Amino acid sequence: MALREISHLLVAENEEGIPIGFMGIEKRKIEMLFISPEYRGKSIGKELIQYEIATFSINEVTANEQNPQAIGFYEHMSFAAYKRTDVDEQGRPYPLLYMKR
Repeated sequence: MALREISHLLVAENEEGIPIGFMGIEKRKIEMLFISPEYRGKSIGKELIQYEIATFSINEVTANEQNPQAIGFYEHMSFAAYKRTDVDEQGRPYPLLYMKR
């Protein structure tokens, strides 16, 4: 399970205490970020990233190039691509963009 590889996991909850998103980081790198679809566009991802930047000095993320919404979000958060691969870390045909702040 991927969560076992994560040293820091931050969970966002709504007013009722129900999880609506999470972000996992490892060594100053965002390893995962998920926001429930009905809460996207409400600054939750932005708040998670800003907190992690201030707390853990994150400066890197890897994103699936086939997810333009994620790429646009990370670019909006001042990340820029510095490397591209044709396959993901498991060798599957998912091109990745490696991005830094």
